[in-house]
Amino acid sequence: MKDKIYSHIIKCLDQLKLKYNKDFLVEVPNNIEHGDFSTNVALISAKMNNLKPRKMAEKIADTLGRKRSYRSVEIAGPGFLNFRLSNSIYHEALVKIIKAKKTFGSSDHGRGKKVLLEFISANPTGPLNVVSARAGAYGDSLYRIMTSAGFEAFREFYVNDAGNQVAILAESLELRYRELHGEKIEDFPIEAYHGDYIKELAANLNTVDGSKLFHISEEERLERMKNFALDEIHKMQVESLEKFDVQFDNWMSEKKLRQEGILEEALSYLAEANCTYEKDDAIWFSSTQFGDEKDRVLIKTDGNPTYLVPDIAYHLTKYQRGFDVIIDVLGPDHHGHVAKLRAAILALGLNIDKLEVVYLQHINLIQKGEVVKMSKRAGKIVTLNELIDEVGKDAARYFFIDRKPNAHLNFDLELAKKKSNENPVFYCQYAHARINSILKKAKKEKISLKEFEIKNLKKLNKNDELSLIKKMLELPSLLITCAESREPHRLAGYVHELAGMFHRYYAKYKIVDSNHLELSQSRLFLISAIKNVIAISLDLMGISAPNKM
Repeated sequence: MKDKIYSHIIKCLDQLKLKYNKDFLVEVPNNIEHGDFSTNVALISAKMNNLKPRKMAEKIADTLGRKRSYRSVEIAGPGFLNFRLSNSIYHEALVKIIKAKKTFGSSDHGRGKKVLLEFISANPTGPLNVVSARAGAYGDSLYRIMTSAGFEAFREFYVNDAGNQVAILAESLELRYRELHGEKIEDFPIEAYHGDYIKELAANLNTVDGSKLFHISEEERLERMKNFALDEIHKMQVESLEKFDVQFDNWMSEKKLRQEGILEEALSYLAEANCTYEKDDAIWFSSTQFGDEKDRVLIKTDGNPTYLVPDIAYHLTKYQRGFDVIIDVLGPDHHGHVAKLRAAILALGLNIDKLEVVYLQHINLIQKGEVVKMSKRAGKIVTLNELIDEVGKDAARYFFIDRKPNAHLNFDLELAKKKSNENPVFYCQYAHARINSILKKAKKEKISLKEFEIKNLKKLNKNDELSLIKKMLELPSLLITCAESREPHRLAGYVHELAGMFHRYYAKYKIVDSNHLELSQSRLFLISAIKNVIAISLDLMGISAPNKM
């Protein structure tokens, strides 16, 4: 609708032979008494025409006011123009919503922009937990929204399958494996992984290999255990994500980066840029040249790289693959690490503006008013699978998406399970199911839209009906805003508001009424569009739109 008004204004200005600044805005006023839309075109273009803003606004208002699309075009303040659209414009838009079906709201806004979304990237040392769940819901929903807005988006999971944590995983598995074969482990190391899943891995490994692992060298045994654990945990994580309706286009392996020499390539580039030096038998990165608070070790005295090196190498590949926008979704404890990474990107001569970091804040799971405590190494974790089993995939995704990414999240498990209007996801899904029920009732009463005449939409003249159409028409621009701001929570708020408007409308007006056939058909047409928009919105958040509840 904004684009339509914008084009009307352009045609009007061309007709009046007036110059204009193309950056003028068409917006929905904060105060509904000011009209449906407003523009600042006269304010920012008057000087170009040697006119005062109000005088230019008068010329535009006089011309556009004659169009049947507008009930009125009024001048406000120093030269704003306020538009009130005719009902017929909204009725025409309603038809377009119905005709567009599942494509309503999509656009080519981001066409030509290649975007890499890296999210979750949990260590492959155990099942995914609720922290990963929030990242999964956020990242996948943002991917869906950006794709709908025309961006060429890709989802990637970075697997830290090399380094110290993987060695500890193999050692933890070996201890549980030895226990299965009768060895008593007096003191299980504090730094080891204590979860029951390690015992399950040991039992699975024993089923496959039996006792033969005791007849090979310790080095070979630990390598076998490491690879077995990584493979099994990867399968476990993929299965959990499938239950959560999250998929990835690529799983990037740190081990593979090392094998392909990408770490050495990154180090070589830094050395060629004169950004490294030797000190205390270690190789350092002079990151203070690029805004970091202190220089960082790249290669330790034992010859092994620090965690920073593979991360630099990984991000080098992101740039090499030609992405226009690189989005990292990280936890709040990564602020310090990102400063080092940004310094490295600058040192490599890469475009730092391509890199965006979204920090997801901490989560508190609340059960019966108390915080559920979690500790991964101690085995006290709430896994993604457990969360889905407890509240369901849809509720989990909605609750994670509903808050801004940089806001702390108190996830109320009891609320998420409620089958009432208190539960926001139930409230939205029930609107969709209720509309489906109304449409079925109409069918039983032989009220069909097959012979409906579009001209009868003029019967939709209540403010509540026009407000519902206006709210639906917000979706295309909202999706662009969500994509550009990286804030899918706006969509969660939108669909909840639309559902609320529908529920109130249903309580106030009779929709299926055989005594007023044309009005009934018009209202069925309206709620069919609402059903479509709710389904689209829920799907973009990875949430189902049930027909029956």
